[in-house]
Amino acid sequence: MALHIVLVEPEIPANTGNIARTCAATGAHLHLVRPLGFRTDDKTMKRAGLDYWYAVNIEYHDSFQEVEEKYAGSRFFFATTKAKQYYTDLEFRDGDFLVFGKETKGLSPEILAAHPDTLMKMPMSDKVRSLNLSNSAAIIVYEALRQIGFPGME
Repeated sequence: MALHIVLVEPEIPANTGNIARTCAATGAHLHLVRPLGFRTDDKTMKRAGLDYWYAVNIEYHDSFQEVEEKYAGSRFFFATTKAKQYYTDLEFRDGDFLVFGKETKGLSPEILAAHPDTLMKMPMSDKVRSLNLSNSAAIIVYEALRQIGFPGME
């Protein structure tokens, strides 16, 4: 089993490339939910992922609902600045899905309203609205991996 990173309608190819590299380094599966704000052959995205694309297990989905239906029974956690609890307050398990929204708007109000108990945020000063998407994904996936003992990693 492995963790899953879900990017719902990502807009910036370099962020997706960086997250793909994190997936290659951690064994996490990457799920991209359309529409994407770039083409998947974009040079910036490929450059950000370097030569690790062969090591990324990646799936494309036409909607977040499609992800939920395909992986019914799985646990989903949603990163948002609107959460009341921190990501460090949660107990992650192998196979969990970590869901992130688009860079400019985050996750839709419909997704957030449907999952109020599994929303998570990162602590930060009030001087910024949010952290960079690829940084947020890396921080949270490594916390989840720490909790489950870094399976398959040295």
